[in-house]
Order: sequence, then C-alpha cells, then structure tokens
Amino acid sequence: MSGYGYGVPPPSQHYSSASSYGGAASPYGQPQQSAYPNPNGYGNPFAALMPSTFPPGTDPNVIACFQLADVDGSGVVDDKELQRALSSYNQSFNISTIRLLMYHFTNTNTRSIGPKEFTQVFYSLQNWRANFEKFDRDRSGYIDAWELRDALMSLGFVVSPVVLDILVSKFDKTGGNKKAIEYDNFIECCLIVKGLTERFKERDTTYSGQATFTYEAFMLTVLPFLIV
Repeated sequence: MSGYGYGVPPPSQHYSSASSYGGAASPYGQPQQSAYPNPNGYGNPFAALMPSTFPPGTDPNVIACFQLADVDGSGVVDDKELQRALSSYNQSFNISTIRLLMYHFTNTNTRSIGPKEFTQVFYSLQNWRANFEKFDRDRSGYIDAWELRDALMSLGFVVSPVVLDILVSKFDKTGGNKKAIEYDNFIECCLIVKGLTERFKERDTTYSGQATFTYEAFMLTVLPFLIV
C-alpha cells in the first residue's frame, strides 16, 4: 500500500530521525520537541491491566479530580466517568474523543484507565488546549481548514489538500457554511492522524513512503481508530 498522495512525501524524501510528536520519527517536516506525553504499553496488550499509581509529584488537584471521577471507588475511571469529569470544566467532550484519548495512553480498548493514565490524559489536555488556542488565531473557538493545516504541520504532519478537506468535513460539527473544528474534535482529529501515521511507519521499514499490508493487518491498523 502506497502512502504517497495521503500525506507521505515522494520516495526521494526521508523520515526525520527525531521526534516531532510523542517520540516517533516523522516524515512530515522538521521535528519539534513535543510537550505531549508518550503513550505507555505500546506492543503490550496487558499494559492496561497492570497496577497503576500516580506518578511521584502528581499535583494534588489531579489526584482530587481522579477521586471525584472514580465515583464507584473502583480505582479506575471508565469512559463515561472520564467524560463527566472532563466536561465539568466548561468544556464538553464527545465520547469518541474520550475513548480515543484512553486508547492513546493504553493501546487497548478496555475503556478504563488508572491513576497513571489519568494523570497523562490530564496534562496532555493542557497541551492540547494551548496548541488549539495558538492556531485559533481569530479566537472563534474553532479551527478552520488552514488553521488545522498549520496545527498539523507544527506537530510534524503535512497532509495534502484533499486529505485536509476530508478531515475538516469529518470533524466539522458546526452545521454552518464555514467548515471548522471545535476543541474536542480537534484532539480526535490529531490523534487519528498521529496514530495512523505511526502505524504506517512501522510497516515502512525502508522510509520510502510506501508500505505493504495484508488485509488483516490493514484492518487491525485502521479499525481501532474508527471503532471508539
């Protein structure tokens, strides 16, 4: 399966050797130091089942937020609990965004996270908010197509105009004539671009901008980002 035409540069270009987002090499531009935490447990399907504790030095406010979210006292927060907790900060989150965030930090579809992953989500959302506000230049509360393009480029991903249009159409929930993306859909959009790119690069071992997938491997690559 060729990646060229879907955001991957022609074969004459190569992946950067440094990370532009979360620690993986990027084929999409000059690498920048990322403020987003790395997901843990990639390649380990049992990572989400291992004991999880708050990292040393965790802000007491984060711990208190987790305790409030864990309404049943189970020691883990499920997707609905996380949605309620995060939506209490004057910002609503779609359940699909919540589940994709959880998948990003566990690499599983268990739809529950412990204190460690909750802390990672909490701090990553602060970075997402800063990134969103940086490119929401007109302070409209939305990211339009060109602002999204610049935001993705800042993360190391250069997508074609066709792909950009598909992304904006997919995540535009405004219902108006001007296509634009709200904050939570912006997070979901970027996580999907990031996740699919990283999966593609795992197959593109020669950094050629091309990769070969079996049918099942292709389905297992794409479906986790569609079924959330």
